[in-house]
Amino acid sequence: MSNKQLHDINYSVLDLAPVIEGGSPAQSFKNTVDLAQHVEEWGFTRYWLAEHHNMPFIASSATSVAISHVAHHTSTIRVGSGGIMLPNHAPLVIAEQFGTLETLFPGRIDLGLGRAPGTDQTTAHALRRHLDSNAENFPAMLEELRGYFNPSLSTGIRSVHAIPGEGLTIPIWLLGSSGFSAQLAGQLGLPFSFASHFSPNNTMGALDLYRRHFEPSDTLSEPHVMVGVNVIAADTDEEAERLATSLYQQFLNLVRNTNMLLQPPVENMDDIWMEHEKHALQQQLGASIIGGPEKVKRELQQFLDRTQADEMMIISQIYNHEARVRSYEIVADCMKN
Repeated sequence: MSNKQLHDINYSVLDLAPVIEGGSPAQSFKNTVDLAQHVEEWGFTRYWLAEHHNMPFIASSATSVAISHVAHHTSTIRVGSGGIMLPNHAPLVIAEQFGTLETLFPGRIDLGLGRAPGTDQTTAHALRRHLDSNAENFPAMLEELRGYFNPSLSTGIRSVHAIPGEGLTIPIWLLGSSGFSAQLAGQLGLPFSFASHFSPNNTMGALDLYRRHFEPSDTLSEPHVMVGVNVIAADTDEEAERLATSLYQQFLNLVRNTNMLLQPPVENMDDIWMEHEKHALQQQLGASIIGGPEKVKRELQQFLDRTQADEMMIISQIYNHEARVRSYEIVADCMKN
């Protein structure tokens, strides 16, 4: 096992464009731009936004539009999707959207793809009208999408072209929270990003699957792994634990199917959750790193030791924007020192 150190790898941001209690989507996008400009200055590699629908606390449903907004207000950081939920869309539309983004912002766009709907089944039906384009069709949809960028990957003669899009080199990442996309990414020789931030128990199995099935490609000569991790960093362990209660409440509301905006922190979660809910959330959020600078740095290194990741994608669901920016600043200090 190699002894990678925190300063050896790249760090990126997954922004869910949180809409907070008392806030609005308009404020969320202002906060997104402010955070992106800060992390660009601090040396982060990528700034990704995620596609979710019918979730009042997430503003990034029109993901390609939000990516364009962030790219327009930054200059060097790569901007992309973490991810686009491909079964929700015709592959041609995504090829055209990301072809347009890459044309507007050359060399700065990433296309991360997921196969989940990013929403509930009723909303998925509203998005797709029919559910023939489901997760089982994902490999075929991916092949079609890649063919729009690179016609040599297409089987047969194609009369439909993605303009802009065709001939452009846009890095495609597969995202996953289980083994399916891990194995597919390995077989295709694509980079793989795993959602450890909400599926920690599947992390090591999926990474092993990806690495074992990896076949070199024109894209990659060896496996390339990014892991998502919740980090709630503050100046003290106690303050970080308090800030993390917003994240706990968000997941609790998902479990209870109560759609609420991102809630302010509370002093005591035991007033809110039942014991079985607490246990379930501790399982789902078990890989979260919550604490002051020393604790965060130590646990990030331990996570790196376990996963041997090539990159980490940091998710900080924090109610107060200044506290959220500060959390990423602390991570930036861990990266450098």
